[in-house]
Amino acid sequence: MSLVYSAIIFLTAAVIIVPIFKKIGLGSVLGYLTAGILIGPWGFGFIAEVEDILHFAELGVVLLLFIIGLELQPSRLRVMRRPIFGTGGLQVFASILVIFVLALAANMEWRTALVMGCCLSLSSTAFALQLLGERDELVTQHGRTAFAILLFQDLIVIPMLALLPLLSHENNMSFGGDQLLAAGTAIAVIIGVIAAGHFLIKPLLKWVALSNNTELFSAASLLVVLGTAGLMYAAGLSMALGAFLAGVLLADSEFRHELEANIEPFKGLLLGLFFISVGMSVDLGLIVKMPVLLVSMAIALVLIKAAILFGIAKLNKQSNASALNLAVIISQGGEFAFVLLHQAGTFNVIDKSISNILVVIVTLSMVITPLLLILTDYWKNRTAASRQTEPEYDQIDDDEPKVIIAGFGRFGQIIARILRMKKIPFTALESSFEQVDFVRKFGNKIYFGDAARLDLLRAARADKASIFVLSIVDTDASIKVAEAVKKHFPHLKIFARARNRQHVYKLMDIGVDYVIRETFLSSIELAKQILIGMKIEDSEAEKITTAFKEYDQALVQKQHAIHHDEEQVIASARHAAAELESLFEEDTGSDIDHETQPKHS
Repeated sequence: MSLVYSAIIFLTAAVIIVPIFKKIGLGSVLGYLTAGILIGPWGFGFIAEVEDILHFAELGVVLLLFIIGLELQPSRLRVMRRPIFGTGGLQVFASILVIFVLALAANMEWRTALVMGCCLSLSSTAFALQLLGERDELVTQHGRTAFAILLFQDLIVIPMLALLPLLSHENNMSFGGDQLLAAGTAIAVIIGVIAAGHFLIKPLLKWVALSNNTELFSAASLLVVLGTAGLMYAAGLSMALGAFLAGVLLADSEFRHELEANIEPFKGLLLGLFFISVGMSVDLGLIVKMPVLLVSMAIALVLIKAAILFGIAKLNKQSNASALNLAVIISQGGEFAFVLLHQAGTFNVIDKSISNILVVIVTLSMVITPLLLILTDYWKNRTAASRQTEPEYDQIDDDEPKVIIAGFGRFGQIIARILRMKKIPFTALESSFEQVDFVRKFGNKIYFGDAARLDLLRAARADKASIFVLSIVDTDASIKVAEAVKKHFPHLKIFARARNRQHVYKLMDIGVDYVIRETFLSSIELAKQILIGMKIEDSEAEKITTAFKEYDQALVQKQHAIHHDEEQVIASARHAAAELESLFEEDTGSDIDHETQPKHS
């Protein structure tokens, strides 16, 4: 089968099925899995080479781990360290212990039991966060707790992946010379990757950024991820571990948002391909052969995890309603179970037949979760207590910026200094790497990237911010950014800097909330000081310049309606100049402020 034919089948299945599943509330992950089942060997049989596709689709997981690494800024981890490592750690290790003991009781070999515990302890980050977002529950108490637990699960996947080669049946947990050499090599490679992050990767990205070539920077982004992943794989470790390390090393760099924006499209496509290929590998014959057993095991998994989560929530003194929501939202199996099971099969840690059963159980648990939510909502609506509004946690300011500053030259830096003085969190974006490099030397937090790119704005959390400061010097670039923000993030209030009147009019056409000409106020202030220097009283100088400022601002509003007609603008400007001159000649004092203001048209 040709590559083009396979790609057409994959894309067609995804485009048709995934939107349907999102529409009915079952989530995109389940949609991809269903698409894979339908086109795979157990469905219509359009594609049969599942293993080959799985190997290629693993790149999606690699890119996902890189993005997760980029998100793990030390400041964010520090703020949420207790819920992440305390609550999240308790959930994972309690689930592993319970499932491990139950598997041993079912006469499973201890390595198999441990892998089962690790795989089934994890929940679906994509699935749960999507459900929380659709239900507008991300900032509720159970939403915050769920996010912390999911973040810890994303972190714990790395040591789980690193553990699999040690559990291999070929390894037999014996450490001779070859094993010690392999361990030493692995440690040396990890240290080398960390060192390269500081001394090689960042200088490489700086050098590429200086070229101002977006395609070249995208290529460099992929090279960083795949290069570190390949290095880890050559050392006998997980590719995902290498990508994760690279992401963590670059989490606090000026390239963080640009890297995330470049990698995100590739990650989304390849991760979707991974889920489709997992769906293709789901053994429907097992469901036909033992439907009652598999459904019972999926329900048992959900109930075990839900009970653990409910208990953890009550330990944290959450209400019954909040604890129940938490228990249901993340009680399913997760996408990383597929990753771990695939890797476990690669290292011959777990039998293929058991792996197939676990894949089916995890998939069924994802189907059960939305149904449980429906039942939970029905139960809550039937009880008076649950109808009370649950108090929300205070939002953590460090999590999301309140202000995004696009353009970090002299204008933007002054705004940033004032915001920092008031401890208002902001994210600064600058498209000139020379400027980024210079400003960062003074300890400023700034990210390299083109603010007109939708993916970069999303990576900078424009959907969570409330103010967008547009201080870009170039007029065309400024207009492009304003249009993108207004179209995709209409809730953002835009405060813009303009070079001249024409720039002001264009921004007003887009619907920018507040525009100021970059030299307007400073020129008026200097004019006032000149008047004072010419022996005019301070109060008189202030009155004159204030009258001029108000008149000119009103004139801008008036001329905006006719700025496309050059002849009308010229006539209006001549009339305004004559009118303003006559007003000051007459020295009408306060009358200027009231009777002579031009009306909006």
